Amino acid sequence: MTNLSSYLSFGNRVDCQKVIHITEVENLKSYFDSWNGKPYLVLGGGSNVLFIHDTTELEILLLETKGIEVLVEGEQTDLIEVAAGENWHNFVLWSIENGYGGIENLSLIPGTVGAAPIQNIGAYGVELKDVLHSVNVFDVEKKHSFTLHNSECGFGYRDSIFKRSHKGKFIITGICLELTKQNHRTKTHYGAIAQELESLDIVQPSPKNISDVVIKIRSSKLPDPKVLGNGGSFFKNPVVPKTTLEELQQEFETVPNYPAEDGKVKLPAGWLIEKAGWKGKRVGNVGCHKDQALVIVNYGGATGAEIWDHAMNVQKSVLDKYGINLTPEVNLINQ
Repeated sequence: MTNLSSYLSFGNRVDCQKVIHITEVENLKSYFDSWNGKPYLVLGGGSNVLFIHDTTELEILLLETKGIEVLVEGEQTDLIEVAAGENWHNFVLWSIENGYGGIENLSLIPGTVGAAPIQNIGAYGVELKDVLHSVNVFDVEKKHSFTLHNSECGFGYRDSIFKRSHKGKFIITGICLELTKQNHRTKTHYGAIAQELESLDIVQPSPKNISDVVIKIRSSKLPDPKVLGNGGSFFKNPVVPKTTLEELQQEFETVPNYPAEDGKVKLPAGWLIEKAGWKGKRVGNVGCHKDQALVIVNYGGATGAEIWDHAMNVQKSVLDKYGINLTPEVNLINQ
């Protein structure tokens, strides 16, 4: 048996029978050429995965492919191809160091590049789909690689076909992003970014300025998984009708909210959890972080079942208090 805890940001002990390291796309073809139908799980950075218990069923494919390449150079933008096994934040830093803009708001998001399209990762007013050109995938059944354009990926809020209709059918091997190299379209209106920039007297921020501010904000609120096990934001920010917001405003005059599609509004899940009394609350080996209630942490020795039970108690509490059902971002593995 192999202990997976070092590959999981929650740090909970999970034993599995077999780990297969995928360092080249060809390794996938070799694996599936001799595949006997045994259940498998592709694991990248392990930052958005929660195992409930040990797994004797799953074979773990650890995606470790590397490489960053400028595919096409244009006047205003370049197309950058990145292998799935690259660390996402390190790639963001690479883009900034090389003069690119477009993903600076997504700084310090944990995990690998290959996991980014599955969730359509987003932060501070920017989503991956805003800059994503295409996704390279390996078709498990047909055993060959091809490319999906942005429009074919069915992106939504923390959602894509890779989580739904094509889950288990395709393995993401890389992505191609269209990043600006001049006339950057910076977004500074979301969250505390504008306040931080103002405090620094920065009127026309560069991508690096924004990245530095985002890193500062996230570092002040989010614990380092290497120090305190966690999976980042555990729940999605709920999108609700305006009437729900108006009901909340009767109790809380200044409810944080942001415009969403179809005339609805997005509410911060962390704010709802905090108002329900969970911020900093610890139950045994698990708790909601003292600085950001949306982050559920493993204080040491917690099992996956304990972490999930805590999350479900938080979810029920918010539903009972506000009538709002929080949807987990974290992928639950129960095999």
